[in-house]
Amino acid sequence: MCTYFCAPSQAGYDRGMSVEPHKFTWDRMIEAVQAVRERALRATAALEQAGIPYAMAGGNAVAAWVSTVDRAAVRNTQDVDILVRRSDYPAVKAALEGAGFVEANVMDVVCFIDGPDASPRDAVHLLFAGEKVRESYPIATADVTERVTGEDYSVVSLEALVRMKLNSFRDKDRTHLRDLIELGLLDVTWLPQLIPDHAARLQQLLDTPGG
Repeated sequence: MCTYFCAPSQAGYDRGMSVEPHKFTWDRMIEAVQAVRERALRATAALEQAGIPYAMAGGNAVAAWVSTVDRAAVRNTQDVDILVRRSDYPAVKAALEGAGFVEANVMDVVCFIDGPDASPRDAVHLLFAGEKVRESYPIATADVTERVTGEDYSVVSLEALVRMKLNSFRDKDRTHLRDLIELGLLDVTWLPQLIPDHAARLQQLLDTPGG
């Protein structure tokens, strides 16, 4: 296993270091989006072929649900977050390594980078079903059975996705939740079915739609 110690602010450059910028081009931006999609498709195809239960989570899951309402509202993401069961980890490792990924640990997150020379940003991050990502989180992560089969890969259900986003509630999670609210996928009717901590967080977002 490779171990990386890379703070987000140090990825690719350090403050004060001279960096030769690339020219702005559509091609580079499109290539970045396509690289994430290819990585997600390759990883999930490997899991499918091995018969391992999984569900796409994180920003790609949000994008999938947002696209069902308004394609123009989809946000690009560099993250490929996949929910699996810890008991399946040996099989997951074998499947992803067979697809060219390399096991790594980035900031205490189990992941598989896209080749031995790839950046830690070019990775598949694993979430373990039924476990808390952080001890401070109100509840555990969803199970892989809470998923919907899509055209490209299986995605966590909307209910599971909302719980996971309310659980972590970082800046990007709040942005994703506001996207769901704006499109009518998440509203006040959800409040009664949520645990108190999550309901309070959702109410906060409903009360501050502009952030």
